[in-house]
Amino acid sequence: MRIFILLFALMLSSAPVLAQSPLLPAASAETTSSDASIDELVRIIENDETRAALIERLKQGSASVAPAEEAPADLSIVRQLAEYTRAAAEGTSATLRSVGQVFIDLQEGLSGTQDADLSAFLTVTAGVVLVGAALFGSFLALRIVVIALQRQIAGRVAGRGWIARIGGAIGGLLVDLGSVLLAWGIGYFVALTFVGDAPGRMGINQSLLLNAFLLVEMVKLVARTALSPRFAALRLIPVSDDNAAYWSFWLARIISLIGYTFLFVSPLLAANLAPGIAAAVQVLVMATAVIIGIIVVMQNKNDVRTWLVGLAERRGNDGYGQLLLLLGRYWHVVAIAYLLALLVVWFANPDQALPFMLAATIQSVVAIVVGVVIVGFIRRFVSVGLRLPEDIKQRLPLLETRLQAFVPTVMQVVRWIVIAGVVLAIAQAWSLFNFVGWISSNDGQQVAGATISAALIIIFCFLLYLAVSSWVEYRLNNTINVPTSREKTLLNLFKNAFTVALAVFGLMLALGQIGVNIAPLLAGAGVIGLAIGFGAQKLVQDIITGIFIQFENVMNEGDVVEAAGKSGVVEKLTIRSVTIRDMTGTVHLIPFSSVDQVSNMVRGFSFYVAEFEVARDSDIEEVKQAMRDAFAKVMESEHSSVILDDLDLQGLIAITPASMSLRARVKTLAGKQWAPGRLYTELVMRLFDERGISTPTQRVSYVRSSNKALPFDEAALAE
Repeated sequence: MRIFILLFALMLSSAPVLAQSPLLPAASAETTSSDASIDELVRIIENDETRAALIERLKQGSASVAPAEEAPADLSIVRQLAEYTRAAAEGTSATLRSVGQVFIDLQEGLSGTQDADLSAFLTVTAGVVLVGAALFGSFLALRIVVIALQRQIAGRVAGRGWIARIGGAIGGLLVDLGSVLLAWGIGYFVALTFVGDAPGRMGINQSLLLNAFLLVEMVKLVARTALSPRFAALRLIPVSDDNAAYWSFWLARIISLIGYTFLFVSPLLAANLAPGIAAAVQVLVMATAVIIGIIVVMQNKNDVRTWLVGLAERRGNDGYGQLLLLLGRYWHVVAIAYLLALLVVWFANPDQALPFMLAATIQSVVAIVVGVVIVGFIRRFVSVGLRLPEDIKQRLPLLETRLQAFVPTVMQVVRWIVIAGVVLAIAQAWSLFNFVGWISSNDGQQVAGATISAALIIIFCFLLYLAVSSWVEYRLNNTINVPTSREKTLLNLFKNAFTVALAVFGLMLALGQIGVNIAPLLAGAGVIGLAIGFGAQKLVQDIITGIFIQFENVMNEGDVVEAAGKSGVVEKLTIRSVTIRDMTGTVHLIPFSSVDQVSNMVRGFSFYVAEFEVARDSDIEEVKQAMRDAFAKVMESEHSSVILDDLDLQGLIAITPASMSLRARVKTLAGKQWAPGRLYTELVMRLFDERGISTPTQRVSYVRSSNKALPFDEAALAE
């Protein structure tokens, strides 16, 4: 009961106590009021009725008070826009206050409201000037020696390869680095010997100058080595002499201006005069550097645009080229906006925002450089092309062409992936999108896993297609194997069917991996197939007839057939149609639904059927002998290897009042009958002429009268 009373009393008295705690001690009247409240509470508790009423009232109060639920965060676009607007307004206000405070500090520093010992500052300045004279004087003298040595190095590596030029650039870098370190050592010697309070001791201001010199000149050394404005043979960046001199000049001025101001001048003024003066100098220097940057951007606006347009034209203004054109049109606006944003951020929060912006800028530049290097390597790889060894080209003559057809497309996809990676890296650097955090979450890992799985399925399908196509090509290569017509037909049909099936199943599996429900697609495909079956009966008839033709092995590629009234060589067979090229070179595409019968002229063996018509009065035995002699001469020619049997002389097959017809057949290999048959016919006709065997030709004579000649048939007149 005592504990309960104490807690209740503390609860009643906590409000005034907390209200007074951050101010002065509480007044005595308020203390008396608190004591009276405690006494009143004691009297209430001592009485049973009042105590019961108090307990009942406390129960009702505890039941009516519900725990406050935390309001859900408002993630609407309007709320987010309001948050961004509020943050921008607060940042602008902070910037204006910072700028105003700088000028107030400057006014106070110059008016003497802040402590400033001018005589001490002049004393410090004298020592710093002495060290600076020794430091920069020795450095300028050493620069003359460095330039002479670099000229000799450039003369030795001029006109040589990249390895020699890189070695020369490293040699020039080492010489330049030696001059910086030597001048820095001379400055330290002067500061320790002639300027310090005692020998071997040096003031903090001289140390600031020496350290600022070392850091600034090291940064300038990197720029001088990369651009090498004096010697093109030592230049690592492929720019012209004018551009190298231009950028070297401005980079050196900006680095010196910012570096010496923040590393030496500002700390010197803040320690010896006033922080306001140091802040004012920093503001002046940053504004000057930004103005110089804007001037440089405007001076190079057209040159950079022309360069980017040239790159886009060399790429044929493709997707990447269009991006370059857009960048060339607005790059100066982006650069100027960045410089102004850098100045505003530095004004507003130089301790946190400026380091973040500089770090994000460096990360963005590194990401862009890495992306450019990777894209350049890919472009060089695509332009050089893919070359296979000669033995592989002999076995798979179409593989190199197939790879060269697919590689540019794959490289284009890889190029866009690299660009997307650069954009994500820039967004991560500027905290626009926390890609690392997202990819570490469950949702990110699921999306990344599904995307990678779909990509692996597509790559596997492509490799499988490439392997099957190469195997079919190897089987059909005449230089290694001797494929039959049946193999050619079936392998080509298998390749086509496999390609279609692989594309369909690969697409379905890839869609399933990225979360697409393929069950409706399969059902829709079944419905569409049923609709096609009812609406395209001819197509179904083509396919069914083609399947039975392939099963029955009626014709294959390379066969000479007659189908649907067209005769010729079968050039292509699919499951739906046959392509025939006739003797005139005309190509006929015949669907199998139009084929009621197929006549194959090259199965097993062939016969060349030769029929000759001679005059009615010719000696039959003499004609037969001439036909036998002609066949004997054919057997002596190069066509004898394709002839399978003796001449099948069938003799007299027809007789008319004016002629007789005799027939003979030459049996050859399948499809080889035409060449020996043509030779046989030619030899028979020559022997007929030599032996006076005449053919039944109609002779026309003319009877002349006084005015005209009338034709008449001598045979009819003789009859």
